[in-house]
Amino acid sequence: MEEKESKEEQKIEETKPIKKGFFKKVWSSIVKIEEYPEMAAQGVGKAISYLVKITAILAIVLCIGIIYQTYEMVQDGINYLQKDFPEFSYKEGKLKVESQDKIVIQKEDSFLGKTIIDTKTEEENKINQYINQVSESGSGIIILKNKVILKNPSVTGTINYNYNDLLSQMGIQEFTKQDVINYAKSSQIINLYVSVFITVFVYSFIMYFLTTISNALFLSIFGYLASWLAKIRMRYVAIFNMSIYALTLSTILNMLYVGVNIFVDFNMEYFEVMYVSVAAIYLVAAIFILKSEFIKKQAELIKIAEAEAIVKQQLEEEKEKEEEEKNRNKETKKEEKKEENKKQNKKDKENQGEEPEGSKA
Repeated sequence: MEEKESKEEQKIEETKPIKKGFFKKVWSSIVKIEEYPEMAAQGVGKAISYLVKITAILAIVLCIGIIYQTYEMVQDGINYLQKDFPEFSYKEGKLKVESQDKIVIQKEDSFLGKTIIDTKTEEENKINQYINQVSESGSGIIILKNKVILKNPSVTGTINYNYNDLLSQMGIQEFTKQDVINYAKSSQIINLYVSVFITVFVYSFIMYFLTTISNALFLSIFGYLASWLAKIRMRYVAIFNMSIYALTLSTILNMLYVGVNIFVDFNMEYFEVMYVSVAAIYLVAAIFILKSEFIKKQAELIKIAEAEAIVKQQLEEEKEKEEEEKNRNKETKKEEKKEENKKQNKKDKENQGEEPEGSKA
């Protein structure tokens, strides 16, 4: 019996899911941790859908930053091309710059970081050296013979654009330095921004989604251990759903971090550690709030059970009193009846003892 009761105490009653819009879920995920169980009860599908939406917003923020930086780069590039850059041409997917040595451009006040141009080398070792040099400066661009490589501090790794794939979408097969200057000054440059936006969005969305889902898996394992330590039974899928909502504030902080990097070359050390730590705190808080609510419910049930026991005991006592009262009344009536019978018998005897005059012969 005791084992059965202990098992029942560990079970969490399933609550009816509360219907919430996306932005209400974002708000609840940040300031209403106690609603995590209700949101988690909506199922994995709703949690994944929420993750897709918030990841898409993060990717859009990054795309806006990249587009802004691309616009600034184009404006600076036009001035630099006209004044200082050597002649170049593009044909059949290959870029050719009329320079014997690599060109390195780095401005301390520029968010573009370091730009390395080398259209002659195809050696992987040398390209990796360029990537390392750019990574050390935080951000930058590597322009090669057949592709361009972008490094942004907001993105893990690098982004590669193949000239043939990128330019063929816009119908560009060949151009010269003057063609580029004319193109950059025309309204057709919008096609470049659109192409960059789509490419960056697809790449960053996939990258952020995979990163976030892996963090959610890690957090769910951590949360499952926390629930075990808290001696509260929860299904793993519920903890996984709660882990996704727990990542909300971390994701928003990541958006702010990306936004700051659009205008300022800012690098926060151990940001990833903080990212996971904030989510872990939210998840553990939700689990222990759930535990606290469960204990309160159990305490309320115990109080109700005790009150019911007291009421039952009082009813039994009142019933016993009524029975005793009835028995006493019965005894009293019996005694009264006996007295009446005695009196009646006495009267009968007295009546029988008295004879009327003249009755004797």
